[in-house]
Order: sequence, then C-alpha cells, then structure tokens
Amino acid sequence: MATKTGEGFSSSFGAIMAAAGSAVGLGNIWRFPYICGKYGGGAFLLVYICFVFFIGMVLMMSEFVIGRRSGEDPVKAYPKLQPKRKGWRYVGIMGLITCFLILAIYLVISGWTLNYFWESLTGTLASISNDGFGKHFSEFASSAGRPVLFVILFLVFTAFVIIGGVEKGIERVSKLLMPILVVLLLILCVRSLTLDGASEGLAYLFHPDFSKLTGEGILAALGQALFSLSVGMGVMIVYGSYLPVDDNIMKSSIWITICDFAIAVLSGIAIFPAVFACGQDPTGGPGLVYQVLPVVFNSLGTVGRIFSVVFFLLLSLAALTSAISLLEALTQWLSSEKIGRTISAIVMSAAVVVLAVIASFSFGDGIFSGFKIANMQIFDLLDKLTGTILPPICALLTIIFFGWFMNKDDIYDELSNHKTLKIGYFKVFYYFLARFVAPLALIIVLVAGLFGK
Repeated sequence: MATKTGEGFSSSFGAIMAAAGSAVGLGNIWRFPYICGKYGGGAFLLVYICFVFFIGMVLMMSEFVIGRRSGEDPVKAYPKLQPKRKGWRYVGIMGLITCFLILAIYLVISGWTLNYFWESLTGTLASISNDGFGKHFSEFASSAGRPVLFVILFLVFTAFVIIGGVEKGIERVSKLLMPILVVLLLILCVRSLTLDGASEGLAYLFHPDFSKLTGEGILAALGQALFSLSVGMGVMIVYGSYLPVDDNIMKSSIWITICDFAIAVLSGIAIFPAVFACGQDPTGGPGLVYQVLPVVFNSLGTVGRIFSVVFFLLLSLAALTSAISLLEALTQWLSSEKIGRTISAIVMSAAVVVLAVIASFSFGDGIFSGFKIANMQIFDLLDKLTGTILPPICALLTIIFFGWFMNKDDIYDELSNHKTLKIGYFKVFYYFLARFVAPLALIIVLVAGLFGK
C-alpha cells in the first residue's frame, strides 16, 4: 500500500463535494444542452446515460484507485504502481496536457460567463433588443479587451482557492458552492416549467429522435460523459490521492456520477422549456447560452432579468468549481517537484492564461482569427481536441493500464478499504467492465467517430 503524503480531504463528504464540483461544471450547463439539442434530444440523452454510468463511472473509480493507491500526481502514479514499465508515465503526461488545454478553453468560456453575469446584474443585457444579441456576443467575444479582463479575473478567483490548499481552499469552497449551485438550478427549473409551452421543451429533451443521432453524435456523447465527469485528464487521479483512507470509493463514485447526471438533466429542464416557450431555436449551438437564452430572459420582462442574473451566477459558480480541479491537477504536479504550492499555482496560472488569451483572440473575428491549424481556428481546434479526441484517448490508455497492468490485489485492496468492505460486485461486474466493456466501447466509438462518415 502506498504511503500517502501531503494534504488531503478531511472527510468523505468533503471529497464528494470537491469531486462533484469538478464533475459539475460548464460541461453540464453550457455544453450539454446545446449538444443534446444538436443530436436529437432524448436520443442523445439515452446514449449519454449509458456512457456516464457504464464507462464514465468505471473510469472515475479506476482513477480514484490509481490516485489513492499511489498517493502521487498522474505522472508519477503509473510508474509507481508498475515500476517495470516506466513508459506508462507518458499517459500521465498526456492527461496533464489535456488538462492544460481544457483549462485554457474553459477560462475563455468562463470569462464570457462572468461578463454576462455582470451585464445581467447591471441591466446591460436587458437594454439590448432581441435581434441584437448575436451581434452583441460576436462583438464582445472578438474584442481585445473585455474578454481577456474577465478571463484574468476568473483565473485570479480560481488561483486564490488553490493557494488556500486542499482542505482549507478546495474542500471548504466546494462545500459552500455546490449546495448553492443546486438551489439556484432548482429555482430556474421551477420558473422554466411554469411558462406557457414548457411541455414542448420537455418533449424535446426526453423524446428520442434517433434520426439525428449520427456516429459523430455518439462520439460527442462519449466526449461529453468524459468531459463532464473530469475523467481522462488526470484530475480524478489527483483527487484520488487526496481521498481519506477509509473513503468508500464505489459509493463516492456513484454519488458523484448521479450528481453530475442530475445537474445535466436539470440544466436541460431549466433551459429547453424556456427556449420553446419563447419560440427560440433549441439547436443554437455554443451560442445557445449567450445568444438565445438572453432573448428568452428579455421576453419574460422584469422576472426575466432576475432569471438572467440567477442563471449566469449559476453558470459562473459551476465554471469555478471545475476550473479549481483543473488548476489543482496542474499545481499538484508542479508542486511535487519541490516547488511551493503558491509558486506552482502562480506559474501554472501564468502559463495557461497565455494560451487562453490566444484562444480568445482567435474566436470569431478576433485578431488571431486568420491563424488556423488543420483549417480550424485555435479556439475551435482546442474545443475539438478537448471535447472529442484527447479525453477518450487518455481514458482508453488509463483503463487499459488499470485492467491489464495494475496489480489486481492492489485494486481489490483499495476498493475493499483493505478488506474491511464487502465488494462482491468486483469480480462479477466492475472488473469485467473495466477490462473488457469500457476499453472496447472507447475503441469502437473513437474509430467510428474519427474515421467514420
């Protein structure tokens, strides 16, 4: 058994809140609704459920085991658990690179969200005509000043929490923000469901339209499951290394997955009925939140302004809880090289903000919009890499390591909390999923999504 060093979560509840905060973020509230709308509503939802519980949760448990057993960051965890095969460290490196890229694009979108919260609060959004939101968003996102200002402001909030440490920073903030996030979302759901025509939005969300579910849509569902659960990027290995030694990994993983899925569905319930009630397009793409929903809010009058403030506050808090976990994974790796936590957080923040600013300037008609890689702007390239390519590849390599190269007795020992818990499911169900079902599903979906038509 690995000897755990350094900081950790003080309780199982704190660990669940922190990991759930990582899982519940922009992936659930910003990304899920527009992807769900694009690929057939309920059809996408059904596929997403399968991926979340039969692949995503299995991967989460596996990363928790790797993290707690090794007590190390992703780069050191693999070779520590399999000393004879040092090459596995590159999976950890790939995970951290993925984490870095995700955080960069996350900061851009978080900056947009923080700006829209401010504009909702000050009444700026309420003063824009319904046909002017597209232009407003385009001009804002492509400008050189405000997006960067809000990116930096959001990153300062995030780094401040990380510098506070695991227990006094991450855990304390997660315990506060997660309940607030749930309450705000429930308020939005209640209001949305009371609008005339809300039933059409519910039908759109829950009625399956398989004609829209393409191979690309299935890959998007897998990418969304991995993205929203924060697996395939090293984050859960880091959080696993912070888990209390008596934490029930299976139970914690189930609760985190249920919370993640519930928030995604509740987000759909909060958004789609309101969108349909106001006659807007549910397939609005990434602009659904920033161009379509403001029209919905304006259509509701004074109540809509309150609705807008609550929604963008909710989105900002969700973004913060996830950004914290991403920056923590990078900070933990750098601090493990005998560099202090504060310096590590500042260095990683400075590095990632450079890429975030470049990505921001490449969006729309930004000053770097003419610079393209693989015929894609930098923002679109990062979105593609982090949404559908890198996390599944990292997840595949991680689950192969876990199921085929990690010592089975070590896995059993961690899941059973050193034989103090009964885990009959292990040999019958979980280990089978980890060794065969999850890798095969990841391979099939990756091949179909990347090379299929």
